[in-house]
Amino acid sequence: MADESPAATARALAREAARTSGVSLADLRDAADLEAAAGLWGEVWQSAPGSLPMHPGLLVALVHTGNHVNAARVDGRLVGAAAGFFHEPAHPALHSHIAGVLPEFGGRGIGRALKYHQAAWCLERGIPEITWTFDPLVARNAHFNLTGLRTGVVEYLQDLYGTMNDGLNAGHPTDRLMVSWDLTSIGSPDAPAVWPPPEPGGVLLGADGPDGGPRFHRDATPGHRQGLGWCSVAVPSDIEALRIARPRLALEWRFAVRAALEPLLASDWVVTGFDPTTGYHLERNPDAAA
Repeated sequence: MADESPAATARALAREAARTSGVSLADLRDAADLEAAAGLWGEVWQSAPGSLPMHPGLLVALVHTGNHVNAARVDGRLVGAAAGFFHEPAHPALHSHIAGVLPEFGGRGIGRALKYHQAAWCLERGIPEITWTFDPLVARNAHFNLTGLRTGVVEYLQDLYGTMNDGLNAGHPTDRLMVSWDLTSIGSPDAPAVWPPPEPGGVLLGADGPDGGPRFHRDATPGHRQGLGWCSVAVPSDIEALRIARPRLALEWRFAVRAALEPLLASDWVVTGFDPTTGYHLERNPDAAA
């Protein structure tokens, strides 16, 4: 696979992920299929009736103008889907706006299959990059995006979508991390591990506060951070469960992670990985001006 083009490698990875997860993959164009995808996302996001994450008519318009919607099926049943649209003309990239898998089919690798299918579609059209956003508090998504797909974090976006009233986002600011996936690197050997880097450094935000809440271990001011070579920012192990069981603590985590990550990413720090136990790993950018 290493000698193949990135497009061929992505297509092969999509086929293998589909095989191991027990799904078939396809691009969607038919209005009925696109309506089914919209309904699936409504189920995943626990949307109120009449308030789907994406309207079927919008999906029809996006596909008709050359954008991409793909899906995964089990025995003909739609169980996962993703949709993306293009960036501005000067930026040759697809923005993957939404992707979801029905909860009862979670943990099977269907999301990976959808992503590699999407990557192959892009590469076959000369598109070298896919971007998307995700909630920085969702540990499983951070691990999949940063460790599994090796995407790079572009920026922290505070309350990007404003108020959302679906079952996953209601009551929380919609903070997101924007990531970029360099599709031309698909199939290249993995980069050597860079964690843990040498001292000086340490935990900036830990998960060892009172009652499992967040706790800052170091002064988060820029002046103090100048002396650190690396730091880590923890997140809850299961923010979805925490939102249900302890909503105030979940909000405390939201604002603590924002206070830690946003100023780091706005200065000369880069995310170099994610660990389910310690959270985000960041290092000072050696190319940044002193």
